[in-house]
Amino acid sequence: MARKLKISIPTHPSLFDTPEGREAIHPAIEDFVIKSRAKAVEQAATPSETPLIEAISERTSAENLIFISFGSGSSGNCAYIGTRREGVLIDAGIDPDKVRDALRVNGLSFDCVKGVLLTHDHSDHVRYVYKMVRLRKNIAVYCTPKTLNGLLRRHNISRRIKDYHSPIYKEFPFQLAGMTVTAFDVSHDGTDNVGFYIEGGAHRFAVATDLGHITDRVDHYMRLARIVVIEANYDAEMLRTGPYSAYLKSRIVANNGHLDNLDTARFVGSLAINGNLEYVFLCHLSQENNLPQKALDAVSAELVRVGMGEPGDCSNSLESLGRRIKLMALPRFECSPLMVFRPKQA
Repeated sequence: MARKLKISIPTHPSLFDTPEGREAIHPAIEDFVIKSRAKAVEQAATPSETPLIEAISERTSAENLIFISFGSGSSGNCAYIGTRREGVLIDAGIDPDKVRDALRVNGLSFDCVKGVLLTHDHSDHVRYVYKMVRLRKNIAVYCTPKTLNGLLRRHNISRRIKDYHSPIYKEFPFQLAGMTVTAFDVSHDGTDNVGFYIEGGAHRFAVATDLGHITDRVDHYMRLARIVVIEANYDAEMLRTGPYSAYLKSRIVANNGHLDNLDTARFVGSLAINGNLEYVFLCHLSQENNLPQKALDAVSAELVRVGMGEPGDCSNSLESLGRRIKLMALPRFECSPLMVFRPKQA
């Protein structure tokens, strides 16, 4: 199976390019804390009163950013990004009962969720979206009009989902849950696929869960981000020798299919050299054609090759958190640990 070059780095600037009471912990790692589920329950913050409008920006910039994945892969995708006061879900491929329970264990609730961002209309990303919102008036569905049409066309879902739809458009930022969200184009075989670049105070976060190759828009937004969630779907040799049909294999390796470990590794290595990258979460690993350790080994080897050293494993050890880059493969069926990112110190 001939390999294709999947990384296309822009050679000229884009129109949207831009310039540039807790116990003390080690200075080198004080910007990043991982709290276990039990610890999160013990230290869950009590929601404060709504601040004055003029104080929102200052307060948000000083808040920690929270991330938790409830599942990642073709069996279902959903994650929370935000603060302890409010945030958003990215995709709705996990049963909301499981999401609710995981939020509760981590000291959060569905009341914190202000919207669901949909990346595209494949079932593993939208399966539970109507169940997610129909009993929760505080939650809207944010996706492009084409993605909504694809959702209604592909799936047996209530047409009342349109009542919850808040249309968004690629490259047009919008405000949600105290954050600025920008949808950007990615190459995949769903309907009008997007990734998301999210700015919250001092935090910069980018996610692209399904993509066949690295386009200039993916490169642009990922290069701005400090925290990146990116697909590492398959190991090329496992896919080549695996049980999938020739048609399905061709679909996966196509430019609008999925990324393999080595392509992801090369791109992450380039981000580590030239971007703002500090934290990498590998998502959407194939159950049949990949192993978490294979994906981690590929990215780790590239980070070492480009001079970044061995990455940390996203544990709360001093050794891990002191590393230049932290790396984790998100679990397929289980929830990830709750990740809490402190604003980066100037």
